[in-house]
Amino acid sequence: MAPFFIDGMKLDELYKRFLESTGVTTDTRKIVKGNLFFALSGENFDGNAFAEVAINKGCSYVIVDKKEYAKDEKFILVDDCLKSLQSLAIHHRNNLAVPFIGITGTNGKTTTKELISKVLSTEFQILSTEGNLNNHIGVPLTILKVTKQTEIAIIEMGANHPGEIEFLCNIAKPTHGIITNIGKAHLEGFGGFEGVKKTKNELYKYLIQNDGIAFVNYDNEILKSLLGNMLVQKVFYGNSEFSLIRGTILNSNPYLEFEVPEKGIVKTKLAGRYNLENALAAVCIGTYFAVPFEKIRFALESYEPSNQRSQMKQTSNNMLLMDFYNANPSSMEVALENFDKMDHPKKAVILGDMLELGEDAETEHKKILDQVLSMKLDKVILVGNIFCNLSYPDNVLCFQDSKASQNWIIQNKLEGYLILVKGSRGIKLESVAQVL
Repeated sequence: MAPFFIDGMKLDELYKRFLESTGVTTDTRKIVKGNLFFALSGENFDGNAFAEVAINKGCSYVIVDKKEYAKDEKFILVDDCLKSLQSLAIHHRNNLAVPFIGITGTNGKTTTKELISKVLSTEFQILSTEGNLNNHIGVPLTILKVTKQTEIAIIEMGANHPGEIEFLCNIAKPTHGIITNIGKAHLEGFGGFEGVKKTKNELYKYLIQNDGIAFVNYDNEILKSLLGNMLVQKVFYGNSEFSLIRGTILNSNPYLEFEVPEKGIVKTKLAGRYNLENALAAVCIGTYFAVPFEKIRFALESYEPSNQRSQMKQTSNNMLLMDFYNANPSSMEVALENFDKMDHPKKAVILGDMLELGEDAETEHKKILDQVLSMKLDKVILVGNIFCNLSYPDNVLCFQDSKASQNWIIQNKLEGYLILVKGSRGIKLESVAQVL
């Protein structure tokens, strides 16, 4: 992205004001005195309308892109607030000489980011993406939080359309990178699975072009096929002699426990065998950056998921495996495989529709339903229009929305079950979990 002029002010002049500020914000509810406020706009709001509010709340300057809102010298007029935010982030990144670890993937990227952050923070001053601020707005905002005290930055990068990872790489400029895995998600936006692979591969391509280092799960055939003969520096993890770090599952009922040969056993609070690859990635990256294994172990064992991803919760009536932050065919399949292996006298699943699958929606939901029907379950509850439009046996309950399923559960109390609750966030299964 080329530097641009901002109403007569060069980008480096805006950067000087950024360095003198207390940081950047786009939300008037979260203003800290001395902030720069960028008046970003969306489909249903105009950030320019909040510019004066931002000044009144203590911002040193506000950046607007409509002339009528530029009232005095504290209002900086630009052609496009979003582009100016991104350009400022690039300018800041160009002045930083610390490792930047870029993380993308279909499933597990946020959990992996959290585990890597936990591990590296035992030895370094780190800065990592907060929550899921992993898009064209969140990545620049994260970069602008990196300070001179930061020793390693960990940047999560999400995408639902081709070209987005390449775009984010050109902002974050990762020196290191990891693709957690590649699966069937956002198929509608990507135009199919091949589009998913091509977009995620943009991270590898960036690392190749910029002499970066890729951390790669050697057990993942799709990732290895993408790498092919690419001349990128690779550090492997997984069950292979070529791996820097290997790991073997000892137990996953309900929490993941694994052994790293010649190093020791790690007992996590993560539910699900599928979290082994996320944990091994953190061990691998920690080892690469010379974090002692005992500190790595402590970091992984002290991490407790609290974001509705692989989270176990005991209620007064049931034990829940809550994994409804999001869902796609790949994550749903492995979640069900893991749940099938868990021991409990009474097991139930509550599954919500998987969204953004386009023309593949019916086929992928049918595959998941077939998988569910092959399992030994005492109760199956489906939520959403796509599931309900399929043919299913009489012992399967299906509700058009979460409210209807919530009402049924209130009237037909479930007790003593181990319950997997998983679906796309738009289905709002958190309301169902509240009554379990």
